[in-house]
Amino acid sequence: MIGKDTFAHRRAKLKKDVGSGLLLFLGNQEVGMNYADNTYRFRQDSSFLYFFGLDDPGLAAVIDIDNDREMVFGRELTIDDIVWTGTVPSLKERCEQLGIADTRPMETLKGYLDKARAAHSPVHFLPPYRGDHQVWLQELLAIEPAAQPQQASVSMIRAIVDQRNHKDDDELREIEESVDLSTEMHLTAYRMVRPGIHESQVAAAIEEVACRHGNTLAFPTIATVQGQVLHNHGFIHTLKDGDIFLLDAGAENKRHYAGDLSSAMPVGERFTDRQAEIYNIHLASFQAAVDKLRPGVPFREAHIAAATKIVEGMKTLGLMKGDAAEAAELGAYALFFPCGLGHMMGLDVHDMENLGEQYVGYADGQVKSTQFGFKSLRLARPLEPGFVFTVEPGIYFIPELMDKWQAEKQFTDFICYDKLDAWRDFTGLRNELNYVITADGARPLGTLRKPMTIEEVYQAKS
Repeated sequence: MIGKDTFAHRRAKLKKDVGSGLLLFLGNQEVGMNYADNTYRFRQDSSFLYFFGLDDPGLAAVIDIDNDREMVFGRELTIDDIVWTGTVPSLKERCEQLGIADTRPMETLKGYLDKARAAHSPVHFLPPYRGDHQVWLQELLAIEPAAQPQQASVSMIRAIVDQRNHKDDDELREIEESVDLSTEMHLTAYRMVRPGIHESQVAAAIEEVACRHGNTLAFPTIATVQGQVLHNHGFIHTLKDGDIFLLDAGAENKRHYAGDLSSAMPVGERFTDRQAEIYNIHLASFQAAVDKLRPGVPFREAHIAAATKIVEGMKTLGLMKGDAAEAAELGAYALFFPCGLGHMMGLDVHDMENLGEQYVGYADGQVKSTQFGFKSLRLARPLEPGFVFTVEPGIYFIPELMDKWQAEKQFTDFICYDKLDAWRDFTGLRNELNYVITADGARPLGTLRKPMTIEEVYQAKS
């Protein structure tokens, strides 16, 4: 369990790393789905959770570095609230449990910020990702929404990224709980996937696993026999023999740490010979990426290693030609693997991407590519102990992408376009596991094993 000493240490380090000024944290509000009182599930802002641990709507916080103050702004419940929510500890009591003695009414926040700005003390804030935060920042700091991303504090972003990118033992325990729960979700799918059932039945069953003990989903589930559509949330197909079923699903535990796994399995008892060939090429690419995972190695090298193995496999099928390493470095691989190998993971399933992929996944001096394929590589920086991330190569046959590249004569030195027609209906597959970098290598997270080899897949389905 993450205690108040940990939260206090995090805030102290943040103050030291930023150096001066006020650090403004806006908590999330409840948001109505179709009217104000019928709300979406509340989810607190992850940086607010990381530094303050308060999982309630309607809060803001300020760390005044120069005056050594840490304050939470909100309001205490009234009897009108208690009628609907029941009695809960007061805001003051909750803050004291997290090492914060100074709580103030929300209506005093703007005055505190105005006073600091009048004294020319900088107010640091994070780039907003919600419309209500844009409106709130405009009210508090008189900054138009369009200008807010550019005026967000780079020093605050960098300091937060540096802390949150390095997971301590407490966080690893939370993440592994979510990974194990995610594995249970996937094992449920392996057992129930068969001809005649509907995608929505699988999605419902795995969501029940996540929610059974008070947890929830880390992201919207992908459960589909149309795996070439990378984010397919439709649940509109009935499964039939000969299909590949792709599941991408993860749990978020009660402390909001995420797991993120994907699996590919035959709907019938066995893969076809052609499906087994692609599956094993994919497994070779997965292992090639894992073999690169250790401190100091840029994650981009793991991505290139996976891409190279995919090209080598496509060459054995007559779908590609030429030097595999060159095809990977130039981006020809992206016809079959158009996404990035992985991303950071923690309190967010794509950890801190609201703060900017360039800051989270790329080191100083690394420039994120704009090229198709490489532009989807969210993580490229040299790996460090404590980094938690996903490894998820995939192989996809996307007819629309094949047609576009062929019409544009892209990578004709590497791609055998005349052989692709026979594969247009293959769809796609992927597998994903979660890893942490250790002092001398990497280890997969979780105590349960998700099936990976074909033999393990068949055993899980039996």
